[in-house]
Amino acid sequence: PILYSYFRSSCSWRVRIALALKGISYDVVPVNLLKDGGQQFSAEFKATNPMQQVPALKIDGITLSQSLAIIHYLEDTRPNPRLLPQDPKKRAQVRMIADHIVSGIQPLQNLSVLKQMGEKKTEWAQNCISSGFQALEQTLQHTAGRYCVGDEVSMADLCLVPQVFNAERFKVDMAPYPTITRINKALLELEAFKVSHPSRQPDTPAELRA
Repeated sequence: PILYSYFRSSCSWRVRIALALKGISYDVVPVNLLKDGGQQFSAEFKATNPMQQVPALKIDGITLSQSLAIIHYLEDTRPNPRLLPQDPKKRAQVRMIADHIVSGIQPLQNLSVLKQMGEKKTEWAQNCISSGFQALEQTLQHTAGRYCVGDEVSMADLCLVPQVFNAERFKVDMAPYPTITRINKALLELEAFKVSHPSRQPDTPAELRA
């Protein structure tokens, strides 16, 4: 498999965690979202992913984009360890939390949106993340065990950790979100979350390396 990734992309990080958890070795092709006006806009990468976004994964003779679609494919084809619970209610909760982050928070503070916000980009990102986290904290108080849903790592957790990383980058006050903070801390102790971390990627700048 070949993963087109950017070290700090939260969407790419979700997929890196899934690949690590499932023990799938892969090659990385870094796509620098800032260099040369954004390498994702090159004709070469557009042929790989017409949306001109990372991640994209070449695997089993197909090319997939969109992080959750990639993770669902990995789950369907390489089911161990599972990232979706067998219980239908818990499975729905996992998908709900993942969608909450992937659709309701992350796109609003994405690079393409922040570019249009100019000087207000930090304030905008903080507001988007904070309002999303207020709802997420409330949800997790009903679903969480050690992790987002019960005590098994799920797709929801793969979305949570990169989003907390973004929150910390934008200096969001995490004090009002003790459940999110607790779960994030527990997940960052797991090897799959460590090896996939933005500070440990082939394209991580020297000054940001772990």
